[in-house]
Amino acid sequence: MDSSPHKIYHVHGFDSRQALEDYFSDKPDMAFEEDALMFPIENLKKTFTEEHIKGDVLIDLSAGSYVHHLFSACEFFNHTIVLKVQDRCIMELKRWLDTRTGAFNWGHVTKLHVEKSDQLQDKEEKVRSAIQHVMRCNLEKENMTDPIVLPPADCIISAWLLDQISKDQEDYIRYLRKFSGLLKPGGHLILIGILDTTYFEVGKDKFHALTYDEDFARKALVGEGFVIDNCVVKKRTAVSDLIDYKELVFIDSHKQK
Repeated sequence: MDSSPHKIYHVHGFDSRQALEDYFSDKPDMAFEEDALMFPIENLKKTFTEEHIKGDVLIDLSAGSYVHHLFSACEFFNHTIVLKVQDRCIMELKRWLDTRTGAFNWGHVTKLHVEKSDQLQDKEEKVRSAIQHVMRCNLEKENMTDPIVLPPADCIISAWLLDQISKDQEDYIRYLRKFSGLLKPGGHLILIGILDTTYFEVGKDKFHALTYDEDFARKALVGEGFVIDNCVVKKRTAVSDLIDYKELVFIDSHKQK
């Protein structure tokens, strides 16, 4: 078990709005545009269009209140179910879904998915319409959405969540197994993660992050019955002390039938 004094994301919670401002905003001093925004967006676009991944149900099991990774997916699935482990993250996400005053502005991401400026509003509405359920989940329960039983998913996207909730590599594999239980045979699991890191900061708080490498992630997936279709690793470009990762990883895999 990790013995560091760092806080744990799903145990202590964090300021979800501050995380958006620090890692995903369009402010001039935001250091993570290429790594946190462009890297997942470009790979998701390519994955959905070139690999023809589509279906009825998409489940998003990601950290924070992020939605930029769902802009590409909304074109390929009929229903999107978002699961969160923190109420604060749900509240922040719902501000954007309900177009409430003070909601985080994802306009800089919307622009990356349209060809003309007059398509911006339509694109955002399409994403909002696709996200039909936002639910609290408990990762420690056998059925994490108990008492609700979810339909088997055609695809799961998980961005940065395993990195933040896993205290050690055994935890990572245990949670991965839980994610697999939500998928149809043949369904796709797309993981977005950070490699060789130990912490990340949000506001004044420092949080635990699992240290692992590409080889471990590959072996963990294969060990849980997944076939890896594509794996992309990108070296860090961000200059910031908020987080100490060395690389990012994007893995598209499918569950063996």
